[in-house]
Amino acid sequence: MIIHTQNIPIQANLSQWGLIFVEGADAASFLQNQLSNSVLGLNRTFAPDLAQTHDSVRLVGYCSPKGRLLASAWLGQFPDDINAPDRFALFLSKDIAASIAKRLSMFVLRSKVKVIDASSQWSISGYTCNEADIAGIKIEGGQIGLRLPNVLANNQTYSRALIAWKNDVSENNLSDNSMQWDHLEVMSAIPRIVLATQEQFVPQMINFESVAGVDFKKGCYPGQEIVARSQYRGVIKRRLQLAHTSIDSLGSVSIAPGTELFHNNDPSQPAGMVVLSSPSPTEPNRIDLQVECKLDALESGEIHLGSVQGPVLKIDPLPYPFIEI
Repeated sequence: MIIHTQNIPIQANLSQWGLIFVEGADAASFLQNQLSNSVLGLNRTFAPDLAQTHDSVRLVGYCSPKGRLLASAWLGQFPDDINAPDRFALFLSKDIAASIAKRLSMFVLRSKVKVIDASSQWSISGYTCNEADIAGIKIEGGQIGLRLPNVLANNQTYSRALIAWKNDVSENNLSDNSMQWDHLEVMSAIPRIVLATQEQFVPQMINFESVAGVDFKKGCYPGQEIVARSQYRGVIKRRLQLAHTSIDSLGSVSIAPGTELFHNNDPSQPAGMVVLSSPSPTEPNRIDLQVECKLDALESGEIHLGSVQGPVLKIDPLPYPFIEI
């Protein structure tokens, strides 16, 4: 076991998640100039503790010069020991980890920084439990872990943590079934960029600023001017929404990230796309989705998945308000 607590109902292997380490004396300043959120001052976390609260865990985005998200990640600070240089861990989608590590490495130049894609050497698991139990999680030395925001689903609040360990450390208590974890991730309405959705969204198009993924006071990073202009000029015309449909209505229609949406009044061009999706673990006929969608498409008519003949999506409330700057 890599954790110790009295009751953990869900422990899932997350094979779709990867891990990048950015380490060295200049790692903090390097990442400060690359990511959408502030990195300076992030607290160090050592076993047996999980990284918790905004002082120790941050949602970050990595943008292209055009302000489009290349990646999203959960960031924590996990040096090997108290005297070691900084070591930041980026938990992100595994299918983009290698390309993001390679791109970050291009900008290291003379900085004392090393960027390592550790996705093949480390395994990542998701832990879901109640508030009392997550407070009791203690990880062993050599492992790292961070807590994610709670999620309200099925009239219950779920606490979540991501924990990573080297593949040479045995862990025999994990299930390969990650459905409930994936569903809670969808219901959190916090997006995760995957290969199919790279460079599709300015952060605000998927509510990134409203889930504390952007610091508008931190200074420059790739695409910063475009992200700031979108915020302050009020030109955000697309947003992430929660939606659902029935499995019976899908037929052969894909629900993979990147699947396009169409409005019945404008079938000639997409109205948005799927960001993430998951079957509901409690309602066998239901699929829940995060979708990015034009705001005016929500005013009337119907939004369809895949084509204008595809299943109709029902839009659900978001669990948070949009922030106002």
